[in-house]
Amino acid sequence: MQQQGYQPLNVFQLLLRMRERELQTSCTSALLLTLCLLSLWGRLTLATSHRTHSVHVKAGTCEVIAAHRCCNKNKIEERSQTVKCSCFPGQVAGTTRAAPSCVDASIVAQRWWCQMKPCLDGEECKVLPDLTGWSCSTGNKVKTTKVTR
Repeated sequence: MQQQGYQPLNVFQLLLRMRERELQTSCTSALLLTLCLLSLWGRLTLATSHRTHSVHVKAGTCEVIAAHRCCNKNKIEERSQTVKCSCFPGQVAGTTRAAPSCVDASIVAQRWWCQMKPCLDGEECKVLPDLTGWSCSTGNKVKTTKVTR
């Protein structure tokens, strides 16, 4: 018994419609997968190019790779930085004239900080009493540096 306005589909037409839906679903999935892979490739390329910039440091020099700055409750400014150095044998990362540099390893090993000449011209260098760093002072201004490893 057939209803009015309704025409039955033959098996071939049903299979054809099913195949069209499968094809649309497959194409949509392939497109989404392609977009995800392109996005991932772009991010990896960007990360790799950024990383290679900071990894290669000329021999005998240092490069700041990260710097942080903040103030505490007492309005004392605190700064920290991460440095990558490529020092010659017998040298280690240090500070000369308030900038990262390669210095003689014995200075750091024996904590003779002021022998690195870490302060700017006109500033007086003093090793901290606990030997964990140094201070540079001029007039009533004091800059304290603590070494962390």
